Amino acid sequence: MPDYLPFLFVLALFAIILRDDTVITLFYLLAGVYFVGRWWRDRSLKGVRFKRHFTDRAFLGERVTVRLEVQNTHWLPVVWLRLHDSLPVELAAHRFFQEVVTLGPLERREFTYSLEGYKRGYYRIGPLLTYTGDLLGLSEEQDRSGPPDYLTVYPHIVPLTSLSLPSHSPLGTLRHNQPIFEDPTRVTGKRDYISGDSLRRVDWKATAVAGRLQVKQYEPSIALETMIVLNLNAAEYDVRSRYDASELAIVIAASIANWVAGKKQAVGMVVNGADPLAGDRRPGTLPARKGRQHLMRLLDVLARIKLAEGCTSLPQVLRRELVQLPWGTTLVIVTGTADEALFDALFQARRGGLDAVLILTSPVARFLDTKRRVERMGIRVYHLTRELDLDIWRR
Repeated sequence: MPDYLPFLFVLALFAIILRDDTVITLFYLLAGVYFVGRWWRDRSLKGVRFKRHFTDRAFLGERVTVRLEVQNTHWLPVVWLRLHDSLPVELAAHRFFQEVVTLGPLERREFTYSLEGYKRGYYRIGPLLTYTGDLLGLSEEQDRSGPPDYLTVYPHIVPLTSLSLPSHSPLGTLRHNQPIFEDPTRVTGKRDYISGDSLRRVDWKATAVAGRLQVKQYEPSIALETMIVLNLNAAEYDVRSRYDASELAIVIAASIANWVAGKKQAVGMVVNGADPLAGDRRPGTLPARKGRQHLMRLLDVLARIKLAEGCTSLPQVLRRELVQLPWGTTLVIVTGTADEALFDALFQARRGGLDAVLILTSPVARFLDTKRRVERMGIRVYHLTRELDLDIWRR
């Protein structure tokens, strides 16, 4: 309390002038309470430790329980301690969690609160502010901040069942209907030898049994190495629907990545938005890889990424990435609108031996003209403006 020191000073003057034992005793008592209280407060707060226990990744709509553990590691009790933990407004009904507790020597207390993953994103939890003072409230409150933690909420993933992506990359694990992509590791049967068959296909054991030349029949298969190109340059989305269209683009990218990974195929991603973990740098390219762990890395980026101004344009991104992609890679390009520069980049991709799918999420004037023009290059094009439009790949 700031006014307490002047009071002690006045009391000390009275004790000196009056030389009264009662006044002197009162002075020493109050001074002792004040200074001992300050010393106690400072020492006890230094012994307070805390830790949050929670799952730092969640899917959309999932509830996350945060367990806050507070411990007094000192032999001095904490007379009172006020805890104030800041919470993201997008995930919690209240903007903060607050409790007032007393901690005995070496005592540990636990508190819980819940967060709801209403919206994808990368959220900061905390910092935790701790306040304490003396028992009589004679000294000022002292506060200390603890480090924040972070929670990642993944975007919505639409389960796709009938998605079909083009590919001309042979010798994979996906069944295909073109016999030119036969997989020699998948034998489906035998047949009689026909002039022109390679001797490498002859099954000599079956030939000995049948008494005539038998050749192996292989199952057609392809590899579906997919590179998702997600455009989050704000200038390439319609102004009126910019936020909704870009969020839909992220949902589409996440859903397609999940479908490709579920087929045990390699999937990568290029995105040009703003990543809070990248700072001033733009997020880089995630090369195509297989496996659940790699999919979670993609989803981490899709949870954090944001629409941004002044990004590298989509045609420039494509020209930069095309030279690094192997022949037969399938490009899935998710963007708001299309223009002449994008058409030129798509034409170069087709000439380079890449398959491509173009998905537009903003309102597009004269979409049928755009569709005809793109399909002449052998590129599929879709116009999806609502999440319900993804039902075309769920039937």
